[in-house]
Amino acid sequence: MSARRVVVIGAGPAGLAAAAAAVEAGAEVTVLDEGERIGGQFWRHHPELTDPHLQHQLGRFRRLQAELAGARVLSSTSVWRIEPGVPLRVHALVGPADAARRRGETLPADALVIATGAHDRVLPVPGWTLPGVTSAGAAQALAKRDGVRLGARTVVAGAGPFLLPVAQSIGVVGGEVAEVVEATGPGALLRGWGRRPWELTAATAKAGELASYVGSLVAGRTPYRLGSAVTRIHGDSTVEAVTVQRIDADWRPIDGTERTVDCDSVALGHGFTPRLEAAIQAGCAIGSDRFVVVGSQQETSVPGVYAAGEITGIGGADAALAEGAVAGLAAAGVHPADLRYRAPLAARRRMGAFAARLATHRIGSGWTAWLDEQTIVCRCESVRKSTLDAYAGASSRGMRLATRAGLGACQGRTCGRSVDDIIGDPVGYERRPVLGSVRIGELADSGAAIEG
Repeated sequence: MSARRVVVIGAGPAGLAAAAAAVEAGAEVTVLDEGERIGGQFWRHHPELTDPHLQHQLGRFRRLQAELAGARVLSSTSVWRIEPGVPLRVHALVGPADAARRRGETLPADALVIATGAHDRVLPVPGWTLPGVTSAGAAQALAKRDGVRLGARTVVAGAGPFLLPVAQSIGVVGGEVAEVVEATGPGALLRGWGRRPWELTAATAKAGELASYVGSLVAGRTPYRLGSAVTRIHGDSTVEAVTVQRIDADWRPIDGTERTVDCDSVALGHGFTPRLEAAIQAGCAIGSDRFVVVGSQQETSVPGVYAAGEITGIGGADAALAEGAVAGLAAAGVHPADLRYRAPLAARRRMGAFAARLATHRIGSGWTAWLDEQTIVCRCESVRKSTLDAYAGASSRGMRLATRAGLGACQGRTCGRSVDDIIGDPVGYERRPVLGSVRIGELADSGAAIEG
């Protein structure tokens, strides 16, 4: 009997764990990833430039690399089409995204593991298009991958524990963190993270990480503001300062609490949005929480298609590693009763309590009150809030065509959920299965493969 052909999309923690488990189970594995190097957002490091203090779980990464010796790994590869069926077919373009002519490949598969991860969600703020403003993930990537600081004095703002490693990474590469501004209030934090604390004892590694992050804040004498938000960014040609304001439990700014903080850069991160395009194109069911619906073995609603990592729920690298291993074993055809599932299933259960508590930092609907009429919401098409308000009563299609919100290069990945919040109705950006841009010449070259 020939080995099962398994294709894994994504080479972050979930994808690498899935590929390694499938290889160990005897499958013929191909890994596809858009990045120049494998590792995803978590292991976004450069072998020469990255400070060792920012290389989290590097030993685990190296073990996974060694375990992938039997797999075919294609970096700088964009998947642009997925065809369900028997076999599944994955169409990809190999080569840098800006290359003049990329090589097309069609990969037949008996099973597909989708591990495309998530990207930062950044809420619009007046002034957020100024040079010097990035997502929190981008600020950390600059530090981890290139050893570059975002600015001399940075405000890190948003919601969730991810703000802490971002602040630490900026400090490690020589930047000053003026403040860390967390939207969740102290009461909500205590209720969310303090409830049934014994459930978190299994995530002991997280406690060590937290101690390291807090130590960095203390060493840098960095204020950590709770129940607050950056509600305006000031400057002419670049960032000069921000307004930090207290917000209520629904994230509505409280009048009279404004403070001005001098800075030359801002890192914003208000949680994460799963990258669902591949799962949607494959036909996978998406839940009301906007994550891929999976079963006990990470199987989706489509036969032969599995999903793991942040597209099934935000839970961090350890949860993604566990889910990936389960998905890889299942994709390779390992029976559910096999003892090889025991360790990753136990790890998945342990990390469940940590993942559940991330909901403590859920975005409140009142955040739109800090916008003014001239705030740009869709950066690609320069669509302002006033334009969205004018067409809020139109159909989702009519609103998109009239305003062009979400029709630019990012196809609503950056602005889509914010547009939903502003107009008070889902527009459906995340349900458009646009995987990536394809040139006409590349499409023509792939025609024979598609028809076959």
